[in-house]
This record gives sequence, C-alpha cells and structure tokens, in this order.
Amino acid sequence: MDPHQDSGAPPGDGGAAVREIACDESGSDGENLTGGNTDVFAHAGVQVPVADAARALREIRDRIRSPATEYKATHLLREKHRTVLEWFLAPGGPVHGAARVHLTEKSFFVLDRLAGVLLGDRGAAAELYRTVREALGAEDGQRFLSVANRLLRTRNGAEPGSSVPLFFETLDGLRRACAGTDAGSALGRLAAGRGRAEAYRAGLLDGPAVRIPVLNPLLPAIVATAAYWSGPERRPVRLVHDRQNLLTPGRIAWVEETARRSGVALTELRLVVARDDPRVQLADFLAGIARKAAGDALRGDGDPGLVALLRPYVDPASLWGDGGTADALGLSAPNSSVRAPN
Repeated sequence: MDPHQDSGAPPGDGGAAVREIACDESGSDGENLTGGNTDVFAHAGVQVPVADAARALREIRDRIRSPATEYKATHLLREKHRTVLEWFLAPGGPVHGAARVHLTEKSFFVLDRLAGVLLGDRGAAAELYRTVREALGAEDGQRFLSVANRLLRTRNGAEPGSSVPLFFETLDGLRRACAGTDAGSALGRLAAGRGRAEAYRAGLLDGPAVRIPVLNPLLPAIVATAAYWSGPERRPVRLVHDRQNLLTPGRIAWVEETARRSGVALTELRLVVARDDPRVQLADFLAGIARKAAGDALRGDGDPGLVALLRPYVDPASLWGDGGTADALGLSAPNSSVRAPN
C-alpha cells in the first residue's frame, strides 16, 4: 500500500524506540509576512537513515554535476534538471514514503493570528480571509494585511504605540467603504478589539524575557511536524533541525513544552549544522521545492505536474486559506489547525 494513501499516519521505521526526524525550512522572512520575498513558508521533516541520505546526495551530485560546494533546492528546480527533480519526489525516489512538508500560506497566517489577538477567536480567520481576498480588492486587501502585520509583529519598525492607531484608522476607512455589506460586518467585528490590541502591544514591552513571536511561522510549524511524526499513537519523536537564530534555548523549551501539552511525544529538538547532516539537506530540498511549487500555484502560475508530485508529501494539518489551490495540494481550506503561541 502506498503510505501516502492511508489516514495520514506516518510510515513506520522498523520498530525503533524513537523516530528521529531531520528538519529544515524554506521561505522564512521572520515576522515580515506581507512584504517579504515569498507567499508561502514550508517546513519539511524527513525520516531517512544517514547512510541512505548521504547516498542520495551523491546521486544528486552525479546527476546534476554542479561545481557548487553545497546544493540547494534551486539546483533541482532548474528546468535542465527536471528529471532529477521528478526522480527525487517520485515513487522509488530517496524521500518517497519517508517525508512530509508543512505549508503555511502567509497571508492567511496573519489573519489567523489577527483573529486570535483581537477577537480571541481564530475561527473567524476564514471570514476575514474571504473579505480580504474577495471584497477589498488587491490594493486595499494588501494595505489591510500590511497594517495587520505591523500591529502583530514584535518589532514594528516605528515609534512605540504607532501601530495600533494606524491599524484602526485603516480599518475604519475600509469599514466605511464596505458599509452595509458582509465585508463591512466582518471588519466591524475587529473594531471592538482595540482594547485587546493595546493590551497586546503593551504585553510586548512588559512580557516575559523569552518572547514567542506570534507572527513567526517556524515555531508552530515545528510543533506541527512533531505532531505528524508522533502520530495518534504518540510515538516518541526527536527532531534534528538546521540551526536558526530564532531557535534560542528558551524558544526550544517552548516548542518542547507546547508539543507535550498538546499530547505530542516530542523528546528533544536538537540543532545541527545542515551541511554536516545529509538528512537535513534532503529536508532542505523538499522544503524549498514545496515552497516554490505551492507559492507559484497560489499566484496562479503553478506547475501542475510538480504540484501533483508534491501532493503526497503535504501535511494535511498545513495552515492554508486559498480554496483554489487547496484541492491540488490535498488540503482542506481554510485550515487553521496550527497552535498559536500563548
């Protein structure tokens, strides 16, 4: 049986006591989710023995023959290396049946977090997403996302307190323009959240020493990756992750504790240097390919063949709002199942 056609449980690993999953990401712009370089954040996990991963890297080098000292997903995504890309993802390839990638649509992630902060109701994100995408239009929708991003980010790049009035001034203008419509009603709900917004910004100044950024998708994506590989049977999992500046000891502790409180048997999150671990390099390939393929599809410029190859790898718990691409990726939309920081 194809392991990707089951109920979503991860493949077995020969009865080892702890699953060790190598991880990497692609598309990180920190908390700048609306003005960055990418529309999608991808976090991949790979369960492949070290020796097999090293053999796969040698095979990729033999096939591509680039003089680069470190290969990245961009090498596989070049048109002249299409056969290598297809081999990498296809049945019989080095990660087939042994990898998953968690996708985050960044604009939906912003609205998901905005609904949580202002309304205490992340379930309202779907309505906000439809409002922004369908009712506001491209220019006003992007302006709304931009001020929402500025409101929520830990460092908003302006004088203290400016992000709250800017957000609500923008919101009031859009509400007036949409008065009497469903969009106006959806935006009107947010207007009552000014006190919560002020409290949120104040909490960033007076909060704990270990700050968990609400807007950075990496931390919840790591929790989601651990949840997938731990599975409903709560199998113990160790994540081996490429080093990231965000992953300080305090934030690693938050990830481990959040996973455990959610019933995920995450035993450890350990950081390594990607070039020293071939498994992490395979995860980097998968994350980069997934970010590019899903982002192109989201912008209406997708490669159907590549999306079809990617689909078996996509974590069904991915955070995604766009219905048009959700079906192609094998997702339900909107899907906001990723836990937010407290």
